[in-house]
Amino acid sequence: MIAEIKSQLAIIPSNPGIYKFIDANERIIYIGKAKNLKKRVLSYFSSKAGVSGRIKIMVNQIARIEYIVVETESEALLLENSLIKKVQPKYNVRLKDGKTYPFIAIRNENFPRVFSTRTLIRDGSEYFGPFVSGLNKNYLLDMLQKNFFIRTCNFNLSSENILKGKFRLCLRFHINLCKGPCEKKQNKIEYDENIFHVKEILKGKTNSVITYFRKEMKKASEILDFEKANELKNIIHALENYQSKSIVVNPKINNVDVYSIFSTEKVSIVNYLGVSNGAIIQVDTIEYHKKLQETDEEIISNAILELRNKFSRTSKTMIVSKMPAYQEPNLKYEIPQSGDKKKLLELSYKNALMYYREIESKKILQQNKSQQNFSLLLQVKKDLDLKNVPRMIECFDNSNIQGSFPVAAMTVFKDGKPLKSAYRHYNIKTVVGPDDFASMEEVISRRYKRLIDENLPLPNLIVIDGGKGQLNAAYEVIENLGIADKIDIIGIAKKLEEIFKPGDSFPLGISKKSPSNKLIQQIRNEAHRFGITHHRTRRIRGSLVTELNNINGIGPESIKKLLSKFKSVKKISTASFDEIAEVTGNYRAKLIKDYFI
Repeated sequence: MIAEIKSQLAIIPSNPGIYKFIDANERIIYIGKAKNLKKRVLSYFSSKAGVSGRIKIMVNQIARIEYIVVETESEALLLENSLIKKVQPKYNVRLKDGKTYPFIAIRNENFPRVFSTRTLIRDGSEYFGPFVSGLNKNYLLDMLQKNFFIRTCNFNLSSENILKGKFRLCLRFHINLCKGPCEKKQNKIEYDENIFHVKEILKGKTNSVITYFRKEMKKASEILDFEKANELKNIIHALENYQSKSIVVNPKINNVDVYSIFSTEKVSIVNYLGVSNGAIIQVDTIEYHKKLQETDEEIISNAILELRNKFSRTSKTMIVSKMPAYQEPNLKYEIPQSGDKKKLLELSYKNALMYYREIESKKILQQNKSQQNFSLLLQVKKDLDLKNVPRMIECFDNSNIQGSFPVAAMTVFKDGKPLKSAYRHYNIKTVVGPDDFASMEEVISRRYKRLIDENLPLPNLIVIDGGKGQLNAAYEVIENLGIADKIDIIGIAKKLEEIFKPGDSFPLGISKKSPSNKLIQQIRNEAHRFGITHHRTRRIRGSLVTELNNINGIGPESIKKLLSKFKSVKKISTASFDEIAEVTGNYRAKLIKDYFI
């Protein structure tokens, strides 16, 4: 152990806090928490036989130690959690959210909107969920918007804007799905009352809302307001129908959180159920990838902190499958042995187990798919008589119209699948006129000269979209670059879908319906699509700029400002003198208006 580490171990305090292990490259490789910093850190350097091999490997990488002292173990847990998220050290357990489930948001605004979202923004808005089933979420959202007359428009309904009469009633008002707050047809008190009931339903307090509306319906009937009574009756029926679709456990179980954990040597799955008024209103699953010897008790502690913070939970009762290593003093932890709480825990564990089986099934399917792809690539190697298995394929296609705006596209397939991040566009720089052979030579030269200069890996196979002429032009380039013996190259003719190899007068005799030919066609079609899209963009931009460049006295900067403002030449041509003058000034505005007369 180096002298610096020894001296640090001697002065570490016995207070609660967090510690950071840092390697020789000044990278934080582990962050931990402790009730007693000195005891915890010294335990890593113990010579006892119980220390695992992975911990020994980590300890051997420690160059120095940093620590932060806090007042309580609770503060240490919170600080550790936030630092791990920020730094993501090499040896800390890795958290992976099960899925990005949607929430129902109530926006913090005048006349709040209620809508579905997967993004949580801390702007004062309230979020309810997540919803595992999209159908349940959509049904609930539709029911709330229809029965509580929640607006769906995105207008800024500030008091000032409403008073100025900036908005007009939309179709939803006329078909009785909105009460028209935009034109003061509904006041804020009534709207906010509806939002209050929406929040209660989303919190799982549907029974109390139904009871309230039954009383209101009775009052309306007593004063002979049968239209209002019928409206309330419809809302009650909608709420009862929704309630029948909810997972109801036991009405006596109120405001509890359920956490269960399923673990293997490498991964732990924590499932969470949020229960309110006997109904499961929240579900989430978190996947933890273990790095050292993390126990279930430690992982479930982290999960409780993570999920309570994520969903702003205030429940005081935790039903757990394992007692957390860290327990907050104001919370009650239970491992039920029987009854409805035990059933809840079993349901949560079943969800964790099913989630694990799902991710394992996906891995197996992915492995099978990779094996199938590799078998296909072996067949391609055999059918095309290639030097290498074509795991990396690059395909080139040229696009131009009568020589104008010539471009080329390169698509890449890795292990038989598109690698879109590696796609490239090329604007032809040295060729004048419609010369496909010269254009292909330029692009192939630029691509592979760069790979050679930067010592980057070469593909196994190059596919040229074209016949023997373009193929031979490309082959000559790679031969001159000295890589023809390392890379296979073929051409696919556009009309007959025939595949050629350099120097052969006749195409390869493989079926056009064979898997090998179909893969080459797929790669070529993707290159053609990618190239046409880029060519169309260049052509549109070029035609716009050329049109404006015809106006003497209008320079590139003015053109840029005009297109930014008006978006198209057509709109510039029909704009008023004053509108154009705001961008270019009076002198240039006159030149533009005179040109388009």
